[in-house]
Amino acid sequence: MITNVKSKALTFLFGLFLFSACAQPTTKKEVKEETLLNLLPERSTSSTDTAIFGAGCFWCVEAQFASLNGVNTVTSGYSGGAKANPTYSQVSSGRSGHAEVIEVIYDTSKISYDELLEAFFLSHDPTQLDRQGNDIGPQYRSVIFAHSKEQYKKASYYINQLNAEDVYKGKIVTRIEPFKAFYKAEDYHQQYYDKNGGEPYCVYVIKPKMEKFRKVFKDRLKK
Repeated sequence: MITNVKSKALTFLFGLFLFSACAQPTTKKEVKEETLLNLLPERSTSSTDTAIFGAGCFWCVEAQFASLNGVNTVTSGYSGGAKANPTYSQVSSGRSGHAEVIEVIYDTSKISYDELLEAFFLSHDPTQLDRQGNDIGPQYRSVIFAHSKEQYKKASYYINQLNAEDVYKGKIVTRIEPFKAFYKAEDYHQQYYDKNGGEPYCVYVIKPKMEKFRKVFKDRLKK
């Protein structure tokens, strides 16, 4: 997706990174969402933190984020639905309410949540509703599950500013939701690109995205 908007988006996201710490969300929240948000901590005080992103098929997004310096682990899984421990088949039906997501455990001394948001918005097309390319359905929706009020506010700020500046051709449809639960996907989904790089989906879909991602973040990749 990082094509003609890549330079503009990257420049603008870097500017947001510099100024987002004091930002506040400007959109109204539903009562239920506010209630859930109030249950979250203000911010993490640990040396490691967790971020959860849904940006289409988790096979691709997992590989992208795992390449970033400061990211300790990336786990593919499901979040956003009501059913506990859903299967891939149930999520793939599009009726479970869950999205394919990645759980990112990162070292806050090496990479910030702002930088992860930058990677998130450049790793996929956040203007596509309930799809990414040929992967179609609500399970492929663009979504951020916030683990703290600080994460929620920063994600809200980024979306508001990206929309206000028309960085993308369409409006961003990424949802931000307070984190409730994460369910690890089946073992064969973990490190899928690393283990199955020769498969057609990996060659024709994931590899080109990885090359673009690595080019943009070349100074922040693991050695």
